[in-house]
Amino acid sequence: GRSVLRVCTDPSCALRGGEQVLSAACRLAGVEEGGTAADGSVTVERAPCLGHCNSGVSVNVSYGLPVENTTYAHVTPESVDELFDGRGRTTADFWSEDYVGGDLSIVTPLCGRGRRTRLVEYQSVGGMQALRQVLAARAPQQVIDTMRASELLGRGGAAFPTWAKWDGAARADGQPKYFVVNADESEPGTCKDRVLLEGDPCRVLEGAIIGAYAIGASRIYIYIRGEYPLAIERVGAALEELRAAGYLGDDILGSGYSVDVEIRSGAGAYICGEETALFESIEGKRGFPRVKPPFPTTHGLFGKPTAINNVETLAQVPYILNHGPDAFQRLGTAESTGPKLLCVSGDVVRPGLYEIGFGATLRHLIENLAGGVVGGALQAMLIGGASGAFATPAELDTPITFQGLRAAGLTLGSGAIMVYNDTRDLRDILRRLGRFFAHESCGKCYPCQLGTQRQFEILDRLADGRPLPGDAIRLHDVGWTMTDASLCGLGQTAAGAVLSAMKRWPHLFENGVADHG
Repeated sequence: GRSVLRVCTDPSCALRGGEQVLSAACRLAGVEEGGTAADGSVTVERAPCLGHCNSGVSVNVSYGLPVENTTYAHVTPESVDELFDGRGRTTADFWSEDYVGGDLSIVTPLCGRGRRTRLVEYQSVGGMQALRQVLAARAPQQVIDTMRASELLGRGGAAFPTWAKWDGAARADGQPKYFVVNADESEPGTCKDRVLLEGDPCRVLEGAIIGAYAIGASRIYIYIRGEYPLAIERVGAALEELRAAGYLGDDILGSGYSVDVEIRSGAGAYICGEETALFESIEGKRGFPRVKPPFPTTHGLFGKPTAINNVETLAQVPYILNHGPDAFQRLGTAESTGPKLLCVSGDVVRPGLYEIGFGATLRHLIENLAGGVVGGALQAMLIGGASGAFATPAELDTPITFQGLRAAGLTLGSGAIMVYNDTRDLRDILRRLGRFFAHESCGKCYPCQLGTQRQFEILDRLADGRPLPGDAIRLHDVGWTMTDASLCGLGQTAAGAVLSAMKRWPHLFENGVADHG
């Protein structure tokens, strides 16, 4: 249609009535789900997570030529009619409802204020100081050595040492070199990168320019998911300010180093968060993951040496260079250093973005910072987003560190934590996760292409109370086949939540099966 309404029905928005909003939108438009009105005016679709998990139900509306793209927050079945004539409340208006809190304020002091922090404001609290000092007095290798001493691990999910990526790209033969910011935040339940880019983009960009200098890159690409129109707009405005102030372009601050930034936006594919699929997308190809090796540090974007980091990872870089690696390490634990951003959504008093030091417990996060569980007693926590794993109330005292969660059979992933009270049907939540992966699988490898479809079909039957004999065994086998045989992280983690639920609540699945292995 001439305008397209996409209603989020992934787990966090579903708890707020996503299905009811979708039904109301279809009824008002006079269409079935996925259909277009007879006069061609509007199409209504179901959408995966739009990154507004703390202010759902969220609805994305595209209209006009060139396409205008707006995301609305706090939509209800009663207010969805406002979206049809443009009276909806945009996330820019509702943006201050991004509740930002926590024990620390290292990365987020300028976020959650309802507007973009301008460059002059960022500079007034020490912003760009790290970049100026690096360009004036530090060789690229010294920057990498400082990052190595900080032991900063990637915050996008894989927890790979940041310095190792930079060092590999710096040492690789081949010119030009590229630096890429992965802002394709599409993991259901995750909103941290959006909040940083909308609230304090200069901090992220300062980290990216320092990283580009360290590896000798001449161009930075920042790949922002298409469902984040406000982030794209605000990063663009920040880039104009940085160029005008001499922090981007030729001969930055008279240092002899030249670099510029280009924004690329995605088209809604979750797979493009995988680094090599993201490269393919920037190159104008279909977002298929590449076979590794070779790795991006030697053969990345356009086949050249490339370093790629997550938004949150880069937002930590200025602090490390300003205060030193020891100060950064003291904010966390010996093995998981520094602060971490966690997106808490679901059945809690204060859904929002929380900045903590590694080592705090799940109990502290949920009971103290997020205000506790509402609507019932705690039933489950989904940690790490859709590709994460379920935890039970018995695991509330688990420390939030990479090692502590791994020991409990959990994964921190992107930092999403969805909380469910005991009135929620976990089978329905699993069905939504299954639908997400079946929809987002790129189809390049068969274990994931077929496995995600079979997984969703079985979860759909279980949620409807009509399982077939042997469904639990099949679900288990499909899950481990995807985990072991898929080409990239999408398929390798697509069954994580399902397998953890089977282990913790076998009674939810007809004839629960024994633990793998």
